[in-house]
Amino acid sequence: MSVTREVVAVPGRADAGSSPPRFGRVALAAVVLLCGLTMFAGFLNKDRCTGPEFDQWGRSAPDYEKRNKAEVCYSDIQHLWIGRDIDRHVFPYVNGSITSRGVLVGGVVEYPVLTGLTIWAGAILAHDDAAFLLFSALLMAPFGLATGWLLGKLSRWRALIWALGPPMVLYAFHNWDLPVVLCAVAAVYVAHRGWGRRERPLVDRAVVASVLLGIGFAFKIYPAIFVLPLCLYVLTGGPGGRWLPRGARYDVVGAVRVALAALMTVVLVNLPFAVAGLEGWKASFAFQGLRRVDITTNSIWFWSMRPFMSDAAMQSLVGVLSPVAIVLSFALACWLGWRRYLREGSYPWVPVSAAMLCGFLLLHKVHSPQYTLWLVPMFVLLRVNWGWVAAYFAADLAMGVGIFRWFYAIEFGEPSGIYDGFAAQAVVIGVWGRAALLVALFLVFLKSETTFTDHLTPTRRRPRPAPTASA
Repeated sequence: MSVTREVVAVPGRADAGSSPPRFGRVALAAVVLLCGLTMFAGFLNKDRCTGPEFDQWGRSAPDYEKRNKAEVCYSDIQHLWIGRDIDRHVFPYVNGSITSRGVLVGGVVEYPVLTGLTIWAGAILAHDDAAFLLFSALLMAPFGLATGWLLGKLSRWRALIWALGPPMVLYAFHNWDLPVVLCAVAAVYVAHRGWGRRERPLVDRAVVASVLLGIGFAFKIYPAIFVLPLCLYVLTGGPGGRWLPRGARYDVVGAVRVALAALMTVVLVNLPFAVAGLEGWKASFAFQGLRRVDITTNSIWFWSMRPFMSDAAMQSLVGVLSPVAIVLSFALACWLGWRRYLREGSYPWVPVSAAMLCGFLLLHKVHSPQYTLWLVPMFVLLRVNWGWVAAYFAADLAMGVGIFRWFYAIEFGEPSGIYDGFAAQAVVIGVWGRAALLVALFLVFLKSETTFTDHLTPTRRRPRPAPTASA
């Protein structure tokens, strides 16, 4: 006799797995308030590099280049005020291009289009790099607060890892990453909690989540990698396969809908820019493709290869190895997730997404310090031991502080060797400490449970009647 699953309401019962105690409005407000205070500390840290004087281009003076490294208050936001026509308030991409030497001109920035719009919007009222930093911080702060609110709704007090973690101080306003993190977290929230008071089918929730991931792609690309595990989650019917169509083993149509939602979102967001200025739109992608692996990229590729081969050979080899290794890490994560699905009956799309992110951070040719903000929500959403969180934050702190002190020593003629001081040693700890932890976390995340539960109607198994014998 075969068995099929049917959704049946059971009055007075909670969903499979007891629901956590209610996390009230006061607790949520506390998380958001603490997040705001931490972001304010982060702004003050970056604001130390601004003023008190400004040159004719609105660049902070005196000794801006020396101060931002020596005092560890550098931010890409302030730095890029000059060199991308941001100070001239040029609307991005429309009239821009990239030169044969890889220099962006005409308002093009090296980021996807929604980040370019965010940059332009933050500069509208600014006439120097200090005002640009301030307006950009004011523009992005709501995204950080909303992320804290959603994480609190999902994972309760564990959201304090986001709200109070050192990465928020170091990187909240280092670059333009808060909007993209919100897109990724909002996708998880919608996929598992829906919106409004009415319960919605899994496919509908996943389609909206996929749209959010597509919007995230238009900010910083990385959320797009989460679409594949989300499709596999829908393909297998969600928790316990309870959302599969009756009699179906897989929901192929639902998975295709989810994939198309992300694809169409990416196209619709990018199309106006591609039509208005194709060369400028392509230039932002070309810039990333042409970016060299050097001392500023903080990746394992530079640190493992540069001592043993020429620069030209390294650039050529990494240009092939990095994307291939990233794709293989994605395939491995999805496969291990599938094996877990076969054991447990639910495809672990959030753990798989976290593992894929680890593979991307480890193997991409660029590992900028602020990428840590991408990873922090995974520490909240997945039930990993606090030791992993502390260890990663420690390695990241060594990198976040050490890299700028080391650049200062190199640029201004101070001793910068590995035996000359802690700055170079901190960078080594940061690069290889993060790398080792990302390898370990790849596996740890894949085995982890989520810190939230679905608000779904429980299921009860009913036997399918045996077919009657025909005469």
